[in-house]
Amino acid sequence: MSIVITGATGQLGRLVVADLLAAGVAPDDITAIARSEEKAAGLGVHVHVGDYDRPETLEGAFAPGDRVLLISGPDVGKRVPQHTAVIDAAKAAGVAQLAYTGVFGGPKADFALADEHRVTEDLVLASGLPYTFLRNNWYTDVYTAGLADTVARGAVTNSVPLEARIATATRADYAAAAAVVLRTEGHLNAAYELSGDTAWTFGEFAAEIARQSGQPVAHNSVSPEENKKILVSAAGLPPTFADVLVGVDAAIGRGLLAGTPGDLSRLIGRPTTPIAGSIAAALAG
Repeated sequence: MSIVITGATGQLGRLVVADLLAAGVAPDDITAIARSEEKAAGLGVHVHVGDYDRPETLEGAFAPGDRVLLISGPDVGKRVPQHTAVIDAAKAAGVAQLAYTGVFGGPKADFALADEHRVTEDLVLASGLPYTFLRNNWYTDVYTAGLADTVARGAVTNSVPLEARIATATRADYAAAAAVVLRTEGHLNAAYELSGDTAWTFGEFAAEIARQSGQPVAHNSVSPEENKKILVSAAGLPPTFADVLVGVDAAIGRGLLAGTPGDLSRLIGRPTTPIAGSIAAALAG
């Protein structure tokens, strides 16, 4: 029996592998699926060269009894066929567990970014494989990346309403949860709603950045149309992906990412990383 991590060279996958090793899982019992040996260099575990977009490369990646983590692909719009390739290969091999990193709210998440996650969960259920759904909320890291630029601009700008709350957690928190469900018992046919312990507003986020940086920073809530223009013109995002992100802001406004059920902290056995701690780390880095 091996623990197999797809997308193992991504930011989340690397953390999951590191957490498994730190918990005492033997390197020989972990297989990292990567697009090339070079990308997986330094992981310290067995490597299977495989690509979501080339289903034939997934043959032999899994064996009966394996525990598999399907990390959702990074390419929005291409995920369903990519995930299908992994699910089909896992089913053909008869794996003992297929864990999937989906989206907070699962079937109740009605925004565009969640569409492919909902379809993937349905595909996993239809496969008949024992499953574990890891429904991750938004990543704190998304908002703390490039924090120096935020301080320089003096504003956190999006189309999230001023009063809306979101309960993010860090990538490291989500990785720790994935490692737990792969190496311990009692998680089959379970769905975990994973979020931070505390929901915060972007006004509170901006105020904490200002407090720690000593510079004035405010939350600038603009219309969805203006937000899309900023994402396309200033951030250089494709219009279709900008629409997806604007849709996430709208979902935050509807309260869909504000839940704090506590599943994440219970799984990892500690509080989730506070937003103030993530801000401090980002400013220090």
